[in-house]
Amino acid sequence: MAASKSIDYDAEKALAKDFLRNYSDSLGDPKYLDILQDAANRKMRAIYIDLEDIYTFCKDSDEDFWNRVKHNTRRYINLFAEAIDEIMPQPTEVFSVDEDCDVLMTQRVDEGADSQDNLDPLKKMPAEIKRFFEVYIRISKDMKNASKDIPSTIREVKAEHIGELVMISGIITRCSDVKPLMQVAVYTCEDCGFEIYQEVTARIFMPLFECPSTRCQINKAKGNLILQLRASKFLRFQEARIQELSEHVPKGHIPRSLTVHLRGELTRKVSPGDVVELSGIFLPIPYTGFRALRAGLVADTYLEAMSISHFKKKYEEYELKDNEQEEIRRLTEDGDVYNKLSRSLAPEIFGHEDVKKALLLLLVGAPHRKLGDGMKIRGDLHVCLMGDPGVAKSQLLKHIINVAPRGVYTTGRGSSGVGLTAAVQKDPVTNEMVLEGGALVLADMGICAIDEFDKMEESDRTAIHEVMEQQTVSIAKAGITTSLNARTAVLAAANPAWGRYDLRRTPAENINLPPALLSRFDLLWLILDRADMDSDLEMARHVVHVHQHFESPSLGFTPLEPSMLRSYISAARKIIPSVPKELEDYIATAYSSIRQEEARSNAPHSYTTIRTLLSIIRISIALARLRFSNTVAQSDVDEALRLMQMSKFSLYSEDRQKSGLDAISDIYSILRDEASRTSTMDVSYTRALNWISRKGYSEVQLKQCLEEYAALNVWQIHPNTFDIHFIDA
Repeated sequence: MAASKSIDYDAEKALAKDFLRNYSDSLGDPKYLDILQDAANRKMRAIYIDLEDIYTFCKDSDEDFWNRVKHNTRRYINLFAEAIDEIMPQPTEVFSVDEDCDVLMTQRVDEGADSQDNLDPLKKMPAEIKRFFEVYIRISKDMKNASKDIPSTIREVKAEHIGELVMISGIITRCSDVKPLMQVAVYTCEDCGFEIYQEVTARIFMPLFECPSTRCQINKAKGNLILQLRASKFLRFQEARIQELSEHVPKGHIPRSLTVHLRGELTRKVSPGDVVELSGIFLPIPYTGFRALRAGLVADTYLEAMSISHFKKKYEEYELKDNEQEEIRRLTEDGDVYNKLSRSLAPEIFGHEDVKKALLLLLVGAPHRKLGDGMKIRGDLHVCLMGDPGVAKSQLLKHIINVAPRGVYTTGRGSSGVGLTAAVQKDPVTNEMVLEGGALVLADMGICAIDEFDKMEESDRTAIHEVMEQQTVSIAKAGITTSLNARTAVLAAANPAWGRYDLRRTPAENINLPPALLSRFDLLWLILDRADMDSDLEMARHVVHVHQHFESPSLGFTPLEPSMLRSYISAARKIIPSVPKELEDYIATAYSSIRQEEARSNAPHSYTTIRTLLSIIRISIALARLRFSNTVAQSDVDEALRLMQMSKFSLYSEDRQKSGLDAISDIYSILRDEASRTSTMDVSYTRALNWISRKGYSEVQLKQCLEEYAALNVWQIHPNTFDIHFIDA
C-alpha cells in the first residue's frame, strides 16, 4: 500500500518548489511565479494552487504526487507554504503604508541578529508569523467530474475521506460572525525580556505561564509571561453550516448538514440561503468542555474550506464575459427583446404571455429612491397571481426562483409569522440570544415566493405588511430591539376564496384579501380557467409535446438560458432611468381616469390608491431598463397601463358576455367614450390602438371595427394613416 511506504518530505518540498517555479499555463506564462510576485507586492493574500495543475505537471515525472497531495492535504499545505517562503521573489513595487506587522517584523529581525539568546530553540521565530500570505489547495469542477473517488454530496463523505480534499455542494443555513483566531501567540518575560512564540494549531490552547528561557533557568527565576496581543498573529475565522440540497436527499430521509470552518480570505464569502460548492479538507475535531464529558471517545467532524464557488452570483457581482456582452448587444439591437425575454421564462408552460412579462419586470425591478430627508421609496415590484387550480401558478413561482440569483420559496401553511420575519434563538457556539433571519430576511435583495398565500393565518400575513412597503423587519423580542433589512420583491400565488373564481360574486368577495395588503401589490393577476375549444385544443397539444420531447414546441427563436437571462438582467439593473417632465401630465391623467372609472363602477375589479400611481412609474422604469434607456418613454407608460388592465382581462371578457356586447361594438363604445371625454372629433390611429389595447383587444379587431362603422357612415377613415374623424350627426 502507498500509505505504508515512508515519504521523504524534503524531496516532496523540492518537487513542490519545482512545480511552483516551472509550471506554465496554456499561454506559456509562469502562472505561479506571477501569483507569487503579486503576493510579494501585497496585491493579494490568498495563493490558490489547483490540484489539476499539479496533476498536469507531475504526470510524467511523479504521477502519484497529486494523489499524495489529495490524501494528505493539511500536511502538504504547510509544505507548499515552506516552499513559497524559500522562493518568494523580492517586491518590485513600493508599499504606500507600512503595516504594524511589517514594523514589528523588521524590529524582530534586527534584534534577533544582535541577541545572544538566539541559540535557544524557543527564541526561534516560527515561519508562520513571518508570512503575509495564505495557501489554499483546491479541486476544479472538471477534475471532480473526471474523478470517481471525489464525493459530491455531504452524504457521500465518509470515514475513508478523513484528511482528504473533498468537494461538496449544498445550501448555507447558518453563519457566525467573523472572529479573530489566534495563529501564533507571542509572550514577553517580565524578568529577562525574552520573547517566546507559541504556535496554535487547534481551536483551543493552553497559554504559557513560566518563562522557559536559559537566562531565567540559570537565575532560577520563574519569570512571569505577558501575552502580547499586538505582536501576536491572528487570522479571520468564521463558522458556517452547510445542508444537503433537496435533490440529493434519498426518499424518506432528512437532509444532513456539516460544519464548515472558513479562514482568512474565505470569510464573508457566504451568507445564509446561498447555494454553494465548497472544496475543502474533511477533518475530525474533539469535543471540548462539558460536551467532551458526555461525548466520551466520539469526535465531531468539520470541513476546512479551501475554495468557494456560488451557483448563482448576485447581480452586483456579475462580470460579463466577452461572449455574453456580444449576446446582450445583439439582443438590445433586436426590436423584440421584451417579448423574447418574457417568452424565455418557463417556455414549457403554455400561454400566459402577459403574466410572464410581469414576472420579467419583477426580476428587473426599479431602482430604490432615497430622498434628501432620508425617506425611502421602494423599487421592488410585488406581484400576486390569483387564479383557478391548474393554471401553473406554482410552476411559474418555482421557475422564477431558479432564474433569480437570490430566491426563497415558501408556502402559506408551512410558514409562521416568525418563520417569515425573524426568530430569536440561542446561538449553539456562544450561548447568546441571537436573531435568526426568516424567509423574507434571507431573500434580501432578491425574491421571496410565497405559495398558497390565501391559506396563511391572518396573524402571520400581517407580518408581511411592513416588508412590502417599508422593506424592513422591526423586532422587539427577548431584549433585542432592532430593524432588519428585507429589500425583497414578494411574488405570491393564491386561490380565490372558494377554490375557484365564482362569477356570481363580486371580485372583492372572490379575492378575499384585505385592501391594506392588496394595495401593496403592484400587479394582482386574476387568471380564470374558462372552457374554450380552440385554446384548450392548443394547450393539450402543447402539454403532449412537452411530455413526448421533454422540451417546449418551437417558439420561432431559441429561448435564452437562465444564466443568460441573469446576465442580461444584471446589465439592465445598472441603469437608473428618469421620468421626463413631458410625461408627468400623461401619467397623472392616466391615473385619474382609472380612479374615475372605478368610482363609476358598481363592482370595481381592483382597489386603486396612490400606490397604483407609484406602481405605474415602477413598471415604466423597469421597461425602460430592459431597453437600456436612461429615460422613460410614453410607450413604457402605455405598456405599464396595458399590463395593469390585462391583469383583470379574464373578468372583462366575462362582463362583456354578460352585457351582450361583441368585441366590435365594445371597441366602438370605447372610442366614442374616450373621444367625448377629451371633447374631440379627431382621433389618431395610435391613440385609438392604445385605448383598445388597454382593454385587451387586438389591432386586427380595431381595423375590423373601423371598416364596419365607416361603412355605416359613423366616421371617416384617412386612407394612409387610418386616423378617425367622427361625423357629427
